[in-house]
Amino acid sequence: MLNHLSTPGGATTDAALNRGKKRGNYNCGRCGLPKKGHSCTTTTDSPSITDATPSFPTPPQPRQTYSHLRRALSFDDYHVDVSPESDNDEYSGGSPEIGSEFCGGRLPMSCLWEVLRRLPPPALLSAAKVCKGWRDCSRKLWRAAEELRLRVPAKAQVGFVGSVLQKCSGIVRLSLRMESDVDATMLACIAFSCPNLQSMEICTSDAAINRINGDELGRFVAEKRCLSSLKMEGCSNLGSFILCSSSLSMLWLSDLYSLSKMVFNCPNLKELSLDFSRQENDCTDLISMVDGLGRTCLQLQNIHIASVQLSHAVVLALTAANLRGLRMLSLVLGSEITDASVAAISSSYADLELLDLSGSSISDSGIGMICNVFPETLSRLLLALCPNITSSGIQFAAAQLPLLELLDCGMTICDPNSQDATSEENGGSEPQKTPNSNLHLIYQKLIIKHGRLKKLSLWGCSGLDALYLNCPDLNDLNLTSCRNLHPERLLLQCPSLEGVHASGCQDTLIGAIQSQVCNDFSAIEDHFPCKLLADGSKRVRVPHFLSPQSSDNEKVKRAKRRRRCTVHVD
Repeated sequence: MLNHLSTPGGATTDAALNRGKKRGNYNCGRCGLPKKGHSCTTTTDSPSITDATPSFPTPPQPRQTYSHLRRALSFDDYHVDVSPESDNDEYSGGSPEIGSEFCGGRLPMSCLWEVLRRLPPPALLSAAKVCKGWRDCSRKLWRAAEELRLRVPAKAQVGFVGSVLQKCSGIVRLSLRMESDVDATMLACIAFSCPNLQSMEICTSDAAINRINGDELGRFVAEKRCLSSLKMEGCSNLGSFILCSSSLSMLWLSDLYSLSKMVFNCPNLKELSLDFSRQENDCTDLISMVDGLGRTCLQLQNIHIASVQLSHAVVLALTAANLRGLRMLSLVLGSEITDASVAAISSSYADLELLDLSGSSISDSGIGMICNVFPETLSRLLLALCPNITSSGIQFAAAQLPLLELLDCGMTICDPNSQDATSEENGGSEPQKTPNSNLHLIYQKLIIKHGRLKKLSLWGCSGLDALYLNCPDLNDLNLTSCRNLHPERLLLQCPSLEGVHASGCQDTLIGAIQSQVCNDFSAIEDHFPCKLLADGSKRVRVPHFLSPQSSDNEKVKRAKRRRRCTVHVD
C-alpha cells in the first residue's frame, strides 16, 4: 500500500496528484520549438535547468555538516536542524514531514527528534518498534551518538553490550555501570565496536567482579590510539601492568591490591589517580612506581594516591621526580607522612593549587609551612583525619591563605572520650585512659573570617565547643556529628549559605542553626550607607532617599542574603 502526504483537504490533494501525472511538454524548454528532430543551440543565463511542473519536487540541497560536538543519548545540549533543505543519508525526499502513519497527521521530523532524543537507551529501543518512521529516526539518533551511559544488568551477557554498541558507530565517550562481571571479552567487544573511542569509564557494583588482568588492560590501552581518558573500578586482579600510550592524558584506577610491577609509559599523561585497598598486607612498591613517573610522565599535573603504604620515603621519591608542572597533589591515608614530608613538598612544588594530606600525621607546624609557601596559589586544602591538628592551626590556615575556597578539617578536632565510648560500644574493648597531653583537644573554639571561602567541612569534630564564622561567600557547611558544639556559642554570619549538614547533632544545635540561617540578615546588618561628618570624627547613617548614590547594589545584596538555606539532618 502506498503512503502519501495527507492534508486537511485529502480528496482535493489526491485529485491534484492524479492530474499531475502527465507526460512532459513536447516543445523545447529553451527555444519553444518541437523536440522531435530538434537540436537546440540556444543558451540561457542560468547554468541549470529548472522544471516548472508542480508535481516534481525540487532536488534537496547537499547535506550540511554539524559544526558543533554532537551529544546524543545524554541529550543535554544536542540540537539538530532538520529543515526542508537538509538531507540525510537514510531519509529520502528532502522533506521533514512524516506520513499519515503517525496518528493520521503531519508530524515534523524535528519534533519527533526532540521527543526521542530525550529517552533513555531502553526506551529508545522500544520506540523503534512502533513503526518504520520511528525506527528510522531512532536509528539516526543511535548513529549520531557520541556519548553513551549504559547500565548493564546482572544477568546480561556480552552480546547485550555488543548489540547496543553496534548501533553507535561514532561513539567517542562510553560509561558503563556494570552489575555483572567484567572480563577480557568485554574489553574486546568495546575495542571492536568503538574504533574512535576517546573516553571510557567502567564502574562496578558491589556484587560485580572485575576479572581483567594487567596484560589485557595494557593490550587494550596500546590498541586504542585515540583513548585519552580511562577510569576503571575494581582493579584488584591486575597483578601487574605496563601501560604504553601516547594519547592517554587521564587515568583513574581504584581498588588496586599488591601490584608487583607498575609501569606508565605515557608521555602526555596529565592526571593520575591510584586508589589502593585498605588492607595492611598490601605489598605494592610505591617508591619504584613514583620513581618511574619522573622518567616517563613528565607532563603530570594532578596526582592522587590513596594507600596505607604511603610514607615519608614515598614523598621523598616524589619530590626527587621533579614534576615541574604539578598543580594538585593528594596523598591520602599515609599515617607515616609527617611535618618533614610537608617540608619536602614545599621545597619542591611551590605552585600547588590543591593539597590533600588527609589521614597523615602532620601538626600545626606543618600547616605553618604550607601557609608560608603557598599563600598566592593554594585554593583547596584538605586535612581530614589528621589527629595532631588543633583549632589554632585551622585558624592560622584560614588567615594566611587568602585564595582559599575549600577547607576540609573533618575528624581533626576530636574528643578522645567520645572516641573511647564509641569503640567500647562497637568493639567491646576497654576504653583507654586519656593522657594529660590530649586534654587540650577538648572544648576548642574555632573562629574563621575569610572573604573567599566557599566550602567548609568540620564533620566529626566532636571536640569543637564554639564556632564563629564570618564568611560572606560560604555556601556549603558540614557540621555532621559535632556533638559537643553548644548552640549558645554558634554564630554564622554567612549570607550566601545554601546548605548546612547537621546530621548527628543535638536537637538544640539544629534549632539554633535553622534560626540563624533562615533569618533575614537584613535585620542584623544595617544597609543604610554611612558618611563621615565634616570634621571626620563620627560616622552617621544616611537613608537612601537622602543619599545621592543609587541603592540598586544594596537591593541585589539583600536579595542574595534572603536566599533560602537548607539544613540537612538525615
